[in-house]
Amino acid sequence: ACVCEKNKRVTNCRVANGVCWCDSVGSGVSVNCDTLTSKCLLMKAEMTGSKSGRREKPKDAFEDTDGLYDPECENTGVFKAKQCNGTTCWCVNTAGVRRTDKHDADLKCNQLVRTIWIIIEMKHAERNTPLNSESLKKFFTETITNRYMLDGRYISRVLYEKPYITIDLKQNSSDKSSGEVDIADVAYYFEKDVKGDSIFHGNKLNMSIDNEMLRFEKTVVYYVDEIAPEFSMKSLTPGLIAVIVVVIVAIVAGIVVLVFTRRRKGKYVKAEVKEMNEMHRGLNA
Repeated sequence: ACVCEKNKRVTNCRVANGVCWCDSVGSGVSVNCDTLTSKCLLMKAEMTGSKSGRREKPKDAFEDTDGLYDPECENTGVFKAKQCNGTTCWCVNTAGVRRTDKHDADLKCNQLVRTIWIIIEMKHAERNTPLNSESLKKFFTETITNRYMLDGRYISRVLYEKPYITIDLKQNSSDKSSGEVDIADVAYYFEKDVKGDSIFHGNKLNMSIDNEMLRFEKTVVYYVDEIAPEFSMKSLTPGLIAVIVVVIVAIVAGIVVLVFTRRRKGKYVKAEVKEMNEMHRGLNA
């Protein structure tokens, strides 16, 4: 037996060729405990025994508005392109985030679209003085490369604009070799750590920068895919829809006024012609 340090949601752990292998809860897929477990298998494990599944950006960046659900995973651990909940289905990206509207079971998802850019935006608690930018950048770079085993070349930027910290992870499918961790899995582990629900076995993230514990008020993750998402008007925010409706109503009202005005003008012209005809008849008489 062995302990899976990088995933506590496993069973049946054993050592094979010096490596700890365990079965992921919910799927039974064997995972290598020397590296990160895929996000799909982690979500599957978290949903097992649970009754409910709820829990200036680039133009095509979008949030995960659906949260946790019970996913269908390939044997390799990656998400299936099409996910369903009963008779409702949708397409996801490699991060398992919905990128289309929800449809019926006839929906076709031809390919699993790759998420190439993940933006993690954190807001730290109120403080009088700003954090040291260099210390902050060093902390997050080292944490991501050491704790989550991501090659440093995939960390494109760590930006600090008090009180916001933004981390950009970029990884094209052509860049990533088969043995490397995926940025979607890294972001999931990281988000869980920041929110105090670590996936690691008894190894919480020490959020200390310059000997000061850092507290976060909010963490939001945005996803940018190789191909833009396919959301319709139904997915627009209520505020934007209200603006669109107001504009449409205004246009319709304008057309009605224009038609009514033209009709009134037409009557005036006809009346004028009628009066002229009567005058002509009078003269002829």
